[in-house]
Amino acid sequence: MSPPPPRARSAASDSPQPGAGPGESIPPPPRAGLWLAPAALLLGLAAGIFSTLLIDIVGSSLGSPMSKPTPAVNLVADYAFDLSFVGAALYFAVLQGRMGRAEFGYRRTSWWSGAGAVALAAGAYYLVTTVYAALFAVHGNEKLPSELGATKSTAALVASAVFVCVAAPMAEEFFFRGFLFGVLSRMRVRAGRLELGPWLAAVIVALLFALAHTGSASSKYLVPLGFLGFVLCLVRWRTGSLYPCMALHSLNNCLALGVNQLDWNAGEIVLLMAGSLVTIGLLTAPLARARAGNPPHGSRPA
Repeated sequence: MSPPPPRARSAASDSPQPGAGPGESIPPPPRAGLWLAPAALLLGLAAGIFSTLLIDIVGSSLGSPMSKPTPAVNLVADYAFDLSFVGAALYFAVLQGRMGRAEFGYRRTSWWSGAGAVALAAGAYYLVTTVYAALFAVHGNEKLPSELGATKSTAALVASAVFVCVAAPMAEEFFFRGFLFGVLSRMRVRAGRLELGPWLAAVIVALLFALAHTGSASSKYLVPLGFLGFVLCLVRWRTGSLYPCMALHSLNNCLALGVNQLDWNAGEIVLLMAGSLVTIGLLTAPLARARAGNPPHGSRPA
């Protein structure tokens, strides 16, 4: 998807846009652009439910119980569900005609900026999660890896790891942080001289991100997952890039899978993390646009 042709610059176009992160220059969108977020969400949800039901029916005809589908059927359905949201975002991006790779967050960022943002966000997330778990006695594992048969066979383990640690972070970050946050952060919400649009967008996306995991996580886990969605939005805003978001999402999933589901040692988990990050990098690096420049004044979160 190519960027729009150059436009004549004006004084208004030189001011930072509320949806732009530090170093990220986003063309001012049409006023109607905000409707794309709920439209894509509803279309993705409808397509995901339909495709999942269709896969379950086909699986049932091949011997997979409808009430408890086999790991293979669950895996195909999970891919279809995530890809439904990716397809919805792409459809409306094409319809809008002004969202290219850079607007989705496929921008290079410096190693120091990206690693620093990931480290700060991870520290905040794990601190909040630890306190929350201690206060509310949250224990247990996510349902998804067990539904994919991660502990049943080597083939199922590999397939589960690829989906949980590579495919899901790429697809979910593309839709939630790349598309939804990219669109909603352009809201014009001010309190005095303070621009609140990106902060409100981060809260909305965090809530939707938590709700999207209701089928794979227990209700007690939704609060930490919502906070993870919030800090991932701040990482997207802080760096202007989707790559640190995919990295943090993947690292978290690798840690959860290795510790909670597989009881792996530290070396095995590190290898899983490294392999996942390399795979994501190889698959998404060709999408990267030029590195963002210096951050515009006042555009980064406090």
